[in-house]
Amino acid sequence: MSSSGTSSPAARRVLDWRLRFGLLSLVWGFSFLFMKVGTEGFAPFQVTLGRLAFGTAVVAAAMAVKRERLPRGAWTWVHLTVAGFLLNALPFSLFAFSELTIPSSLAGICNATSPLWGMALSLVALSEDRPTRRRVAGLGIGFLGVLTVLGVWQGFDGLDVTGTALALLASLSYPVGWIYVRRTLAGSSHSHLSLTGAQLGIATLQLAVVTPLFTSVPTGFPVLPVLSVAALGVLGTGLAFLIQYDLVAEVGPTTAQMVTYFTPVIATAAGVALLGESLSWSTPVGAVVVLAGAALTQSRPRAAGSPSVAPAPEREDTRLRERPRTTASQT
Repeated sequence: MSSSGTSSPAARRVLDWRLRFGLLSLVWGFSFLFMKVGTEGFAPFQVTLGRLAFGTAVVAAAMAVKRERLPRGAWTWVHLTVAGFLLNALPFSLFAFSELTIPSSLAGICNATSPLWGMALSLVALSEDRPTRRRVAGLGIGFLGVLTVLGVWQGFDGLDVTGTALALLASLSYPVGWIYVRRTLAGSSHSHLSLTGAQLGIATLQLAVVTPLFTSVPTGFPVLPVLSVAALGVLGTGLAFLIQYDLVAEVGPTTAQMVTYFTPVIATAAGVALLGESLSWSTPVGAVVVLAGAALTQSRPRAAGSPSVAPAPEREDTRLRERPRTTASQT
């Protein structure tokens, strides 16, 4: 990775990593509220297009400040096109469509299943990820949590199955994209910022082509939906990507991806407090079970005889990894 893609220690100390971690949790948690408000004034594809356009502008500005250039090589752009679709255009659109019929809090909780999908897929697609009892148990616990959130014992009574399925598919799209990127772009010599900017730009172009085909020109631009879409793009996409990469570079991917476990909590609190969304007991209980299962799949048992001293912060090439997670999801 080129040195231009990393932040200097002095720059990172301007704001403590714990504050940036909290800011990233808030931004991604509130992204589901922003999507909900955005779809009250615009079609889902329009919300996603606006989100990507604003997010790309933020990353492009960062590239200009750091004098980063776009990646070169035909195959690199082919891989970035697929990554932009799987990690941005598709999941962002699916979440926006899902929130037409389900609460933003439920969409945020569905997003928390992304590490579970990722672990299940990596056991099949990545030879270095071997199944262990701990991981299998985590997957099983997480699956029980999903069933609890959905209220399976009630026969999904009162649940919009289509909207929930779209949110779960969006969460599945992230690990599919991560695995693709890991197989195709992990050895790229381009900086993370350059690759991310190109990926977001391509995803924006994809939505710019699709949106006019399935939507009509908005008849008005209500203030709250416009501000929500702008916040979703500037904060939840552009700024969040920059903060996430900076966190990974400073404290390592294991610590940075813990933001995944705070995002659904904030999404639920924001939906209930600010949008007046109802909340049955099974939703928070199931969310806790989902997060426990996800945490178990990501944990690593301590090797016998290993020192008790904390290891140095991890350093890992995490180009284009949204989610926690890494991360969540990015949303």
